[in-house]
Amino acid sequence: MARDRKERKKQPRVIIFTTPTCSFCRAAKTYLRQRGIRFREVDVSRDQAALRDMVRRSGQQGVPVIQIGNKIVVGFDRPKIDRLLGLG
Repeated sequence: MARDRKERKKQPRVIIFTTPTCSFCRAAKTYLRQRGIRFREVDVSRDQAALRDMVRRSGQQGVPVIQIGNKIVVGFDRPKIDRLLGLG
């Protein structure tokens, strides 16, 4: 159990930029939850400052954009998400 806590502390910060109507956003959130990955969701349809921040970070206006640590994943790219999170 101590090892589980230690491993969780090593998880990089995860932010997922979404909109309510995005099916790939829902799939990405479900995928992260199923793997026990904590994340902060930012709805860019309700927050123009967050939208600008997402575009600045990713160069993209489409969602989902997932920030894992200081790396950006554009779209729901499972292999890249797994690699950045150290999942096998």
